[in-house]
Amino acid sequence: MPKIVRFHETGGADVLKLEDLPLADPGKGEVRLKVEAIGLNRAEIMFRRGQYLETPELPSRLGYEAAGIIDALGPNVTDLQLGDRVSTIPSFSMGQYGVYGESAIIPASAVAQYPDHLSPNQGAAIWMQYMTAYGALIHYANITHNHTVLITAASSSVGIAAIQIVKAVGGIAIATTRGADKKPFLLKAGADHVIVTDDEDLVKRGMALTAGNGVQVVFDPVAGPLLEQLAEVTASGGIIFEYGALAPKPTPFPLFPALAKGLTVRGYTLFEIVKDPESLKQGKDYIYKGLQSGSLKPIIDRTFPLADIAEAHRYMASNQQKGKIVVTV
Repeated sequence: MPKIVRFHETGGADVLKLEDLPLADPGKGEVRLKVEAIGLNRAEIMFRRGQYLETPELPSRLGYEAAGIIDALGPNVTDLQLGDRVSTIPSFSMGQYGVYGESAIIPASAVAQYPDHLSPNQGAAIWMQYMTAYGALIHYANITHNHTVLITAASSSVGIAAIQIVKAVGGIAIATTRGADKKPFLLKAGADHVIVTDDEDLVKRGMALTAGNGVQVVFDPVAGPLLEQLAEVTASGGIIFEYGALAPKPTPFPLFPALAKGLTVRGYTLFEIVKDPESLKQGKDYIYKGLQSGSLKPIIDRTFPLADIAEAHRYMASNQQKGKIVVTV
């Protein structure tokens, strides 16, 4: 009987329980993974708290990203084989197909092989971060070497993925972080400039770095009152992607900067990409090529054993991480 993480009530990290459950068989169009590593995402904290895009049906599994070995195939699965080394693409209901545990059943359409030179820990740190950044920056904004991109909360795994994608096309990446302790890490990760918002004025520093023109693209998971500053530092005709809600306060719409500069403020999630077969294929191809060439390389901050899943959640909530948090199985 594999150990599976579930929660029977919403709340803090302590609601996560490691339970022995019967080994399940995959159904039509599904595969079963022997999980080797799990990549954590902030969406899972929100889901555990009952504050996510979908409401958990209790008791609930959770988790979007895992790397593992296929050890069972359901009916009508023809393009995958037993023993394939794969990782999961977040394109499913987390409560129905949660991957936290020693075994996970996943839709066959939501798994992808990853390059042989990557470890299982790196394999579990691919699709959420790179597909989220790819969709906004490449699929929609179509950034090139002429673009300057402002990336907030840049030390997160998605922030690092965005820096790598901007640099891969020759663009200018301006990263923001609240504390000065993360600045050396972000510069080493490829950011051209880092704005430490606890010490510097975001708008003044951003405008100075762009010769007063502002940035063409903003990639932001924070929202809240920060959006007003982001609108001020965005160039005329620029676009602001809001892909999260980390701020605990409401998000005021920056009406006057939006009117004066013709700004686009766009809500966005990676599900726009992964739910469309052609967009998903294009995203997978782009990311796989980047992983093969080395222009995209997952950065692992810290690993935890499965038995310490609650502690791993608490660490993610502390905002200390620089890159991806991985749970080993």
